[in-house]
Amino acid sequence: MIEMRDLILKEAANLKGTVRAPSSKAETHRALVAASLSEGLSEIKNALVCDDTLATIEACRMIGAETDEIKEETFRVEGISKPLTPSNIINCRDSGSTMRFLTPICALADGISVLTGGESLRKRPMGPLLEALKQIGVQCYSTRMNGFPPTVVFGGGIKGGIASIQGDVSSQFISGLLFATPMAQNETRIVLSTPLESKPYVELTLDVLQKHEIQIEFKSDYRRFHVPCGQKYVPFKHEIGGDYSSSSFLLAAAVVTGSHLRVDNLRKDTVQGDRVIVNVIKEMGVSIEAAENSVEVTDVEGSLKPLDIDLQDYPDLVPVCVVLACSARGKSVIRGVRRLRFKESDRIAALLSELTSLGAVVRPAEDQFEVLGGKELRGAELQSHGDHRIAMACAVAALMAKGTTVIHGIECINKSYPDFVKDIRSLGVEAVER
Repeated sequence: MIEMRDLILKEAANLKGTVRAPSSKAETHRALVAASLSEGLSEIKNALVCDDTLATIEACRMIGAETDEIKEETFRVEGISKPLTPSNIINCRDSGSTMRFLTPICALADGISVLTGGESLRKRPMGPLLEALKQIGVQCYSTRMNGFPPTVVFGGGIKGGIASIQGDVSSQFISGLLFATPMAQNETRIVLSTPLESKPYVELTLDVLQKHEIQIEFKSDYRRFHVPCGQKYVPFKHEIGGDYSSSSFLLAAAVVTGSHLRVDNLRKDTVQGDRVIVNVIKEMGVSIEAAENSVEVTDVEGSLKPLDIDLQDYPDLVPVCVVLACSARGKSVIRGVRRLRFKESDRIAALLSELTSLGAVVRPAEDQFEVLGGKELRGAELQSHGDHRIAMACAVAALMAKGTTVIHGIECINKSYPDFVKDIRSLGVEAVER
């Protein structure tokens, strides 16, 4: 049983300091998976150690990879060219990436694999991925026959062929197929029946695959992928960059409190799509500069400009951008939010509930949020909904709310950013855990 914890926050202003960004969760997941499939020794420096990446490490060990932390945040991975049948059920915890990457990979083992996870993960869809795998010769099922985890995968290999799959449910499905099908018996063509959303995450997968010498041919619109068969992963030494998704909460904290803040360990040349948070903040009228390895908020003067943005490809930025919109005078429109109902929580409902409790005016529609910003926020008791990004968004909103705010269930932040509370304290935030 995980102990429930609360975070008590007070209104803040004039934060200052420098924080080192946590390492990228998305890059760490992908490096671990690719290294586990590479026969030989790979190294992953500056890996993010959090609940989700620990789930991937454990899952990769269960299919035969040897993974050891040789020093803090540096892992050595002895991979294998053919996954082994797990000796027990693979517990993916609440990590969607772990579940969706490992399910296709388990088809390459000889025996039967069962994958499950926590309550939140068991509410996240797997049906489209299972159907795509069936099209390329894999027997796989949802144990409850409803398209949700737990899943059962019968091994024996992937035959290959044509896999048709939706591109607007989860990009993780596409990444999972791209990890496994290079080792199929015949070539595979992955055809998207709807346009791909969250393109940057697939681009990140392709970048990692290329580093391990896996060849994928694809169209510029990411609607068709050709995967040659019989490929072998080659070991690689990764150095993981900082995470723009997690750092967006730090940058937003500077914006809503009118503070000067620098976040180090953020590469300017990263392939992470969520680096667009720098442009989003700049368009609000904030002086923000991206150097080679850092981002700095230097000046917040006057009223912030409202947002009019489409975050279809950047869903993880929606919670923090909705909070930013609350601090801008006028009406903001944030589009491309439909898929947020299928994350760790129903993030649309969660944002509406918690920000309304603070006094914000937030109006969700089918695929967008309208936010009437500039309203005075007041402290309240909030729920994290067991969702790390909702918890951190609530924490940022609390910094501009009069009085005291209590956020219940902040232990979920360990899913992606275990040092979040410590880091905001170092900037001058009065934050007490109980």
